Amino acid sequence: MLWSRSRLSHRVQASETIPAVHVVVLAGGVGGARFLSGLRAVVHAPDRITAVVNTGDDLTLHGLRICPDLDTVMYTLGGGIDAERGWGRAEETWTVKAELAAYDAEPGWFSLGDRDLATHLVRTRMLDAGFALSAVTAALCARWQPGVVLLPMSDQRVETHVVVDTGTGTRALHFQEWWVRHRAELPAREFVQVGVADAQPAAGVLEALATADVLLLAPSNPVVSIGTILGVPGLRAAVRESAAPVVGLSPIIGAAPVRGMADKCLPALGVPTSAEGVGRHYGARGEDGVLDGWLVHSGDSADVPGVRVRAVPLLMTDPAATAAMATAALDLAVECRRDA
Repeated sequence: MLWSRSRLSHRVQASETIPAVHVVVLAGGVGGARFLSGLRAVVHAPDRITAVVNTGDDLTLHGLRICPDLDTVMYTLGGGIDAERGWGRAEETWTVKAELAAYDAEPGWFSLGDRDLATHLVRTRMLDAGFALSAVTAALCARWQPGVVLLPMSDQRVETHVVVDTGTGTRALHFQEWWVRHRAELPAREFVQVGVADAQPAAGVLEALATADVLLLAPSNPVVSIGTILGVPGLRAAVRESAAPVVGLSPIIGAAPVRGMADKCLPALGVPTSAEGVGRHYGARGEDGVLDGWLVHSGDSADVPGVRVRAVPLLMTDPAATAAMATAALDLAVECRRDA
């Protein structure tokens, strides 16, 4: 049963929590990780939070399987993240990186820290032994204790590639090369999720969606994070068919992303870089859309037909602000459930 709306009608204090419900969050990257930290602070039983995380950014380098979004969420919630960078391990050292450079071992544009390297070594060894990515993720989380159930969107390999305009033609790059090496400066014409058509939701994902009291779309990239998750066959339908209200948080404030490069991705889909544009891209729950509610930043407006829109502060400037965002999302979910 959903909690009483009156429980959320006042400002959240540090000591307050919301009664235990099952909240499922679709998330990716730094924005998703930071939002989950705020949500964990206000939900009474954090282990009732399930994060379904994008794996389209995954890649293999130097024979190691790297899952940037899963690791960012795990490190952030487990207290091991480099908070200034927003990714990678705190107190990182770079001896292996320097040695690889001395061997002129490509690619040199992707940095693997020494501490972070251990995670990739363990993951790759377990994958090579036949364990599914969801099982590997659970094993890694046993060390970090993130306080939420962390699930990859799929156990199958999915990688996002970008068709870019080089000025003399087009070529396809792995998303990480486009973003990290080229800083998204090559205009993107198309995003292709290689392998997604044959992928399936990872173990536990459909069960989580079926038992959710609330579904949230974190303020993550709507194209390469949330869009990739929803592209896994069966996932979009499971979100639409869930009995839970679905509330999204805009990653766009004004005409720019708070962090990342959504503004470099959205034009390839013909979507305006605005809270309204992204809200309409997700669409009202129905044949294709998924939203019941949409949170935009204070001062922004969005007309999203069939979707209840609310404006609240969406800058995750500190833990209290992030917790307030999470509370606002849960509050809007209550409104959507009440009006259903």
